[in-house]
Amino acid sequence: MGYGRLDNNMIPMVDLFSGPGGLNEGFTRLGEDEGKPVFYPIASFEKEPHAVRTLRLRSVYRTLKRTEGVPEEYFAMCRGELTVEDFLDHHGFRSAAVAARSEVHALELGEATREESDAILSRAFAKHSQHGNSPWVLIGGPPCQAYSLVGRSRRRGDEDFEQDGKHFLYREYLNIVRKFRPTIFVMENVKGLLSSTNGGQPMFDRILSDLRHPGDNATYEIRSLVIGGDSAVLRPVDYVIRSEDFGIPQRRHRVILLGVDTNYRDALKKWRPLVKSFPISVGEAIGDLPRLRSQISPRRYDSPSSWNEIRDEALLGMQSLDGAPYDLTPGGPFIRGSCRVGEDRFSAWIMADRLDGVIQHEARSHIPDDLRRYAYLASVGETEMRSVSLSELPSHLTPNHRNAKGRMAPFQDRFRVQLGKQPSSTVVSHISKDGNYYIHPDPCQMRSLTVREAARLQTFPDDYLFLGPRTQQYVQVGNAVPPLLANQIAEVVAEMLGEYSAGASEV
Repeated sequence: MGYGRLDNNMIPMVDLFSGPGGLNEGFTRLGEDEGKPVFYPIASFEKEPHAVRTLRLRSVYRTLKRTEGVPEEYFAMCRGELTVEDFLDHHGFRSAAVAARSEVHALELGEATREESDAILSRAFAKHSQHGNSPWVLIGGPPCQAYSLVGRSRRRGDEDFEQDGKHFLYREYLNIVRKFRPTIFVMENVKGLLSSTNGGQPMFDRILSDLRHPGDNATYEIRSLVIGGDSAVLRPVDYVIRSEDFGIPQRRHRVILLGVDTNYRDALKKWRPLVKSFPISVGEAIGDLPRLRSQISPRRYDSPSSWNEIRDEALLGMQSLDGAPYDLTPGGPFIRGSCRVGEDRFSAWIMADRLDGVIQHEARSHIPDDLRRYAYLASVGETEMRSVSLSELPSHLTPNHRNAKGRMAPFQDRFRVQLGKQPSSTVVSHISKDGNYYIHPDPCQMRSLTVREAARLQTFPDDYLFLGPRTQQYVQVGNAVPPLLANQIAEVVAEMLGEYSAGASEV
């Protein structure tokens, strides 16, 4: 298989609103580790520049992995021994980099760019010799700000909100369904979509109706991935996937629609729901990563001795301090050391032993008052297995401003510790802000989660490098579909198209 060319035995795939590539990673990795990849991405679309760079780099990684194997230079780049630019400009990898630019398109999908995106897809299908009767798959998740509960609450009373174009970005997805007729599509969005309205009409009903009948005589059966039965007997809530039920260490609940062209009756007959698996806790997901100390903000006050003094004061009298090391570092872009090992599905999925360490595992800076809160909250979480609300904080740990006082104060969960023996709360792009919603469960580390820890909870492999400033790395991680969940969805889709047999059994 040459760079940028489609193996005849593989299923073409188009990825819309790609983010950093969570869905893409899950689909493309199906069968890949065994040397028999099932899906081949012929086009991906994303508007955010840093996410585009991340997608293109992963495309190069995937192309090399499928041909001569991932070279040592890739891991040297992850370790910071080689710049991204030098890696991509290496004479042995330039063709893969050119193919990645041809696959991943920096384009904001919308009415203004519809003609351009249609032309890109027409060229992609022509390049890969796809004809009308050849099966292919469309994946993606239109941006969800207009449907999320948080986004709607922030714009309550805004007269322009219902005219916000983000309500209708699904139409770009719909346009491609209508014009290019995927055999199967997978569309993801937030659970808030089920209660969102526009002009008095439920948005979910409108989207479901449009996808069933996109136009030009096309018709689709919309299936759930967790509940049996066709769309005529399903309730809106039946389309919600609870990620923690499928081996994802995170309570992420999302609407995911599986659309099947009704001309492909054999595919519909082969449909099956996802197979549930044992839950994975935060501790199981990130507990093997090197322990770190947070940094102190402002940075001029940061030092190991200052941090240890704050920790000793914060944990005075608590058992958490017993045996705690005093030589912790804040981490960094790369920490040399042992890598994840294990034979369970999660460990096998994320392992990257050729890295010889951990990438993007660096603690953020926090003000001393937040460090003390984190220590207390994590200690209570460890002993009582719960996250303390704002009004429960001791007076000396309560923020000194008016809207933080009393039980009626807003955002009672503004400080949330991730409990070590449970799946995490939903990892969203807000993790890029201050980390207060994502406090590490170890009281002795007094910090929020690193990019790598957040990526672990999202099930990104340990060698998945997110490009851009650290804030943008957090945004990319939070905006993604968990790749390991996407991989399980890919199994269902591939089985429906007769290209894969998982041989899984429910536990």
